[in-house]
Amino acid sequence: MNDVRNERSPIVAGGAQPDRRSGEHRTEWSRASTAAPLYPLSAIVGQEELVEALLINAVAPEVGGVLVRGQRGTAKSTAVRALAPLLPPVEAAADQPFAFAPGERSPRGAVPADAPIAQRPGALVELPLGTTLDRLVGSLDLERALAGERAFEAGLLARAHRGILYVDEVNLLPDHLVDALLDAAASGIARVEREAVSLEHDASFLLVGTMNVEEGELRPQLLDRFGLGVEVRTPTDPAVRAEIVRRRLAFEADPEAFAQRWSQPEADLATRIADARALIPAVELGERELLRITGACAKLGVDGLRGDIVWAMAARALAALERSAVVTEDQLRRAGALALAHRRRRDPLEGREPDPAEIEQALGDPDGPEPEPPPGGGSPPSGGGDGAPSSPDGACEAATDPRAPALERRDPPVPARLPTDALALDRRGRGPHTGAIDTRPARAEPEDIAIVATLRSGELREHLRRGREAALVCLVVDASGSMGARRRLARVKGALIELLREAYARRDRVAVIAFRDAAAELIVVPGAPLERAATALRELPTGGRTPLAAGLVEAERVIRREAQREAERRSVAVVLTDGRTVDRDGAVRRAGRRLGLAADAVHVVDTEEGRVRLGLASEIAAAAGGSVHRLVGEPRRRAA
Repeated sequence: MNDVRNERSPIVAGGAQPDRRSGEHRTEWSRASTAAPLYPLSAIVGQEELVEALLINAVAPEVGGVLVRGQRGTAKSTAVRALAPLLPPVEAAADQPFAFAPGERSPRGAVPADAPIAQRPGALVELPLGTTLDRLVGSLDLERALAGERAFEAGLLARAHRGILYVDEVNLLPDHLVDALLDAAASGIARVEREAVSLEHDASFLLVGTMNVEEGELRPQLLDRFGLGVEVRTPTDPAVRAEIVRRRLAFEADPEAFAQRWSQPEADLATRIADARALIPAVELGERELLRITGACAKLGVDGLRGDIVWAMAARALAALERSAVVTEDQLRRAGALALAHRRRRDPLEGREPDPAEIEQALGDPDGPEPEPPPGGGSPPSGGGDGAPSSPDGACEAATDPRAPALERRDPPVPARLPTDALALDRRGRGPHTGAIDTRPARAEPEDIAIVATLRSGELREHLRRGREAALVCLVVDASGSMGARRRLARVKGALIELLREAYARRDRVAVIAFRDAAAELIVVPGAPLERAATALRELPTGGRTPLAAGLVEAERVIRREAQREAERRSVAVVLTDGRTVDRDGAVRRAGRRLGLAADAVHVVDTEEGRVRLGLASEIAAAAGGSVHRLVGEPRRRAA
């Protein structure tokens, strides 16, 4: 069911809901705390694959969770929140604030094995995008710490124990939180080692993440941690879309009546999950089916064995949901699509999604004959008669015919790359994706004082931060006719793509400005998918004059505008030009000076060649207070 409202606004309220970017605590979602009806999972239309992935994890939590990728308004959050009421209740120690069972380690310590137990609903806990490490893993209780008492305040990992931990916009999660989340998901233990606190407790949870692919990709380590992956898309069938709107309007008009109308399908779905949990140990995955799974994963180049294992688990869970004692062909294929959707190799800057048909091809026809080898035992010829390989441009025939004229040989552009410090910032910042992981004695004139640690220790302390700082990278590219001459821009496009790869790893926001002929143009706005930036650079045309001053002015405008939106995000301007223009009135130098005042760092890459050089690139760097670089791997000059 596609949600016609913005998914950032929760459909139900369990108390006050502050902005998720503020980092404030949000109310835990569960059947006990929900004040208004959730949209029923059984009423969702047009997202069958998403619902199926969630049900598989409800039956077999060991599958490892779900990563849901798709655009806004595709029911991602709606479906995740609707799953929690359908989960069977868990048995936990009655005196525990969270779902820790007898014999487990809670934040309070080991739970006695003879502790009285009580049933409670499984929790759905949201991890806000702006949360802190303290909020995730736990920290000292501030109020009790100020009173001189050493007391631990449990974090979201403790609240989500034996429930669902839901991370919306998981691809935007800072690195230091990703590291803590990965450690807990892999080990089942939450660890806190900071500010004189050393504590461990059990943390077993179903990890569900949603993300908008246009806002950037996910770190490979976290990507592989999700058991299943789903690509959700807006339905294109008008009849399906009409039914989505019809049900949404009915829910908006009277949520209680809508929920009551769907109460029986919801009850049936909850019973189906409980029955499948009981049935799954008896479901048989045949040896032939297992070998098909491992063979397909090998053909597709899936790294590691987690994909194979998850595929097998998901197939058995599907069979249990459909009350089948043996995994069928259809169940095997559906489970494979979910288990491998996010595991097949993909270049994030190529913009090409893996073809779902590849899984079908890798599995092959279970009843079909084995492929016969070509006659002679070798590979079949690629074309032409008599077994001779052919060439699409006739090069083979020309090479064997002495009467044929020699073909012109054109060497490909010599690859170039940017120097390693072309994105350097002179100090550590406090921008996105950095976070406080500990404290240390404060240096002179500290700007990041740790209040609790200072009060406890009696000395001034400051936060110790870790994580890659995500910056704004503004690429200013000379696309004039002089850059196009001798295929100069063709050589440096590869360098720019590699720069985008580095920016991708750091999760920078990238803007691309091209200047040519008579003006400068912002061809990629900040925050656009880097696939779009890579495509724009590959297809960038050249020609005309060199309006260098206009390019620098446009870069200053973009950087100042973005600074108003995100004051803590620092900016790097990378200007790539041959400087082949005359600056008689000093407009270029003045624009460079203003750019230096707007940006936190300016790097000018000088691509000027030839015996006679104007040296304007160096003058821009000097005016901006930045650095000047030469491309690495440029062609050597030919001897006269």
